[in-house]
Parts: sequence; C-alpha cells; structure tokens
Amino acid sequence: MTSERVLAVCRSNWEYRGIDDAAVRDMLAELAAHLQDAEAAGRTPREVVGEDVKAFAASWAAARRPLHRRVARLAAMIPFVAGVLLLITHLRRWTPAVDVAAGHLAFCAAIAVVTVALELRRGSLGLGRGWLVALVAGLPALVITDRLAGVEPLFGVPLGASVALVLPGLAYTVADGRARRRAAGQPDRP
Repeated sequence: MTSERVLAVCRSNWEYRGIDDAAVRDMLAELAAHLQDAEAAGRTPREVVGEDVKAFAASWAAARRPLHRRVARLAAMIPFVAGVLLLITHLRRWTPAVDVAAGHLAFCAAIAVVTVALELRRGSLGLGRGWLVALVAGLPALVITDRLAGVEPLFGVPLGASVALVLPGLAYTVADGRARRRAAGQPDRP
C-alpha cells in the first residue's frame, strides 16, 4: 500500500466520522510527515499504520476527539435509540401511550449496549449493519425476558416523552448524514 492510498483511506474515514475539515487537514499533514520520515528511513507505510489502515484511522480519530465530546454523543444517542423504538411502537399500535414491560426494557438495554459498543469502535452507528446488529442482539433479550418475567406492563410512556427522548440525538444523526454525503461527494441538502 502506498502513502497516497493510506492518506486517502484515512481522509475518507475521518470525514465519515464528521471530523471538521481543519482538523482533517492537520491530521493528514501530520500523518504525511510521519510517512515521509518512515520512507526516508526505509520503512513502508504499512509499518507506520499497521495491517488495518481503517482501524488505525479510527483509533487516531478517537484519540483526537476529546473524551467529553464522545461522552456527550453517547449520552444523546442512547435515548435517541430508545425514543425511536418507542415512536415506532406508537406508530405501529397507533396509540398516544405505550405500555412498557420488562421485555421491552431488556430489548432497549441490549440495543443500548450494542449502540455504545459500535459508537466507541466506529464513531457512528450507521444506518445499515449497525442497526441490524443491534436488532439481532435485542430480539433474543426481548423474547427471553418476556418468557421469564411475563408481559405485564411496568409503566406507560406518553408520545411526548418518546419525542423528547429523540431530540438530543437528532443533531448528531443529521451531522452524521451530512458527513456521509460529503464523504461520498454529494452536496448537503438545505
């Protein structure tokens, strides 16, 4: 793999993660300098970044993004996922309030754990495989908990509370979508 290819993969990865353009330029300049120094010393780009360039880019992006921003993102995304699941239930049942049983809590908890794991690993849940993995983890938790604890409701959640859960993560979801479109070369929508 050439230095140019390493830089292209890293740029794509960092733009996908929503890192601002100035930070991406700084990171690329720093990485290019490391690669040039390594080349002058007779080392290959693979020796600098390792076997998995995407994992290198992800770890460097995580190190460059302050911890408080990552924690704030997770704190917004967990209720967002729970709110989306509740809104789907509101729409599916066409009801202003949803009764929540123990199985629903287990389902949401399993999805929250997968969401946190994917957020920490990739920096974004994504709309494809990430949601599928979360659902695959959540469904067995729902079924097992329903069989063990029963399906009696523990409490009800009104529609307004479900919408309120979605709002904090909405900004991050929009920003992720814009970053993906920019990385794909598509213009932002107004």
